[in-house]
Amino acid sequence: MQKALLASALVPLQVHHDAVHVFQPGKVRQFSDRPPEDTRNRGLKTLLSIGGWNFGTVRFTTMLSTFSNRERFVSSVIALLRTHGFDGLDLFFLYPGLRGSPARDRWTFVFLLEELLQAFKNEAQLTMRPRLLLSAAVSGDPHVVQKAYEARLLGRLLDFISVLSYDLHGSWEKVTGHNSPLFSLPGDPKSSAYAMNYWRQLGVPPEKLLMGLPTYGRTFHLLKASQNELRAEAVGPASPGKYTKQAGFLAYYEICCFVRRAKKRWINDQYVPYAFKGKEWVGYDDAISFGYKAFFIKREHFGGAMVWTLDLDDFRGYFCGTGPFPLVHTLNNLLVNDEFSSTPSPKFWFSTAVNSSRIGPEMPTMTRDLTTGLGILPPGGEAVATETHRKSETMTITPKGEIATPTRTPLSFGRRTAAPEGKTESPGEKPLTTVGHLAVSPGGIAVGPVHLQTGQKVTPPGRKAGVPEKVTTPSGKMTVTPDGRAETLERRL
Repeated sequence: MQKALLASALVPLQVHHDAVHVFQPGKVRQFSDRPPEDTRNRGLKTLLSIGGWNFGTVRFTTMLSTFSNRERFVSSVIALLRTHGFDGLDLFFLYPGLRGSPARDRWTFVFLLEELLQAFKNEAQLTMRPRLLLSAAVSGDPHVVQKAYEARLLGRLLDFISVLSYDLHGSWEKVTGHNSPLFSLPGDPKSSAYAMNYWRQLGVPPEKLLMGLPTYGRTFHLLKASQNELRAEAVGPASPGKYTKQAGFLAYYEICCFVRRAKKRWINDQYVPYAFKGKEWVGYDDAISFGYKAFFIKREHFGGAMVWTLDLDDFRGYFCGTGPFPLVHTLNNLLVNDEFSSTPSPKFWFSTAVNSSRIGPEMPTMTRDLTTGLGILPPGGEAVATETHRKSETMTITPKGEIATPTRTPLSFGRRTAAPEGKTESPGEKPLTTVGHLAVSPGGIAVGPVHLQTGQKVTPPGRKAGVPEKVTTPSGKMTVTPDGRAETLERRL
């Protein structure tokens, strides 16, 4: 089994007449300059990411609109990647056919991918260098996926796909919900497992799918402090974090501060924690929930994990008391170093096709009624979305994982319990211990998201199969300055 660690950083770009240019060359040198071969991981791959929420859709739409525009873009991308020593391109188009993007962009985006892949192959043959890699970040919401992507074609053209399986609930809703639950609840299919299996059922090879994991939480302001459970009534976001300063959002290092004086609970059915103090409520991930997600990734034979973002983890180790990057290190240990082989694996029990591809003889049917509105949301740390789509849909998932003719029979979601060493815990809530730390202001470090990949990988030309690779996909970053200010650097072409 091949494994790779993918780290990433942000490069400021701009587009002029559909060609990509660097407007801060010094920033590029910071990311593309590499130490000597004998001092770095020889399998490291760095990819340049173009797009993001703040980038919008207009420039993508203009570039995609004609073959000549796409041709100029492809040529400029190859020149930029080779000039600055990148190993590939990641496209972060949020989203084709939505947010002002016309419906035709669903197909012109596929045309661009085909043209990029062919150009990358031709350039590799001409220069006798390894082919440039091609990847994309995509939505994990089925309604967005249906409108925005030709999933099977993306699975054929891309080397890997990062599924944004987070921001599934947040302060835009009237009841509390977890940002990135592993499994679904009755009446609420939104979950990381559902998003990953949805893409797989659309025909994408599972080894190309990376699960998105957030190093931040989404917060709510409770209507009543005494009603603090999951799906409790809420009236907007909780107070902004001390450093990120964004209502409804806390970085993991800020959450470590919050939980010292809050009560923690564990959602057994979803394998994630939440915490509350007074009328403030936050759903988040910790090392334990990351461990369960890592096990799910390996159990279901997905390609790996993508983290948004490095700098929202406790990157200096001052806040959570468990060393630098506690969440990312958990994934690295379990997915890359394969610590599952030496420790007891958690046990999962699945009863429907929604949460697992391992299903029984029944054919569960899911009725999805989203008349309350489906928010199309940016990744954590970016501006809050305002676009809302309303839609009702019914879907049947067969025992083979196929999507069948719609019916109107509602799905009865199964309940699951899990515990280490094979012990069974009854569903419900149980308190967890708080995390102590030394409250120290973070320094002025700026780093980006990280991806951890396991399972089968596409081997670029010129490389031997079986060689571990690390791939880096820049997605976006936030800098926390010494005086406690949080500065978000937008992604621009």
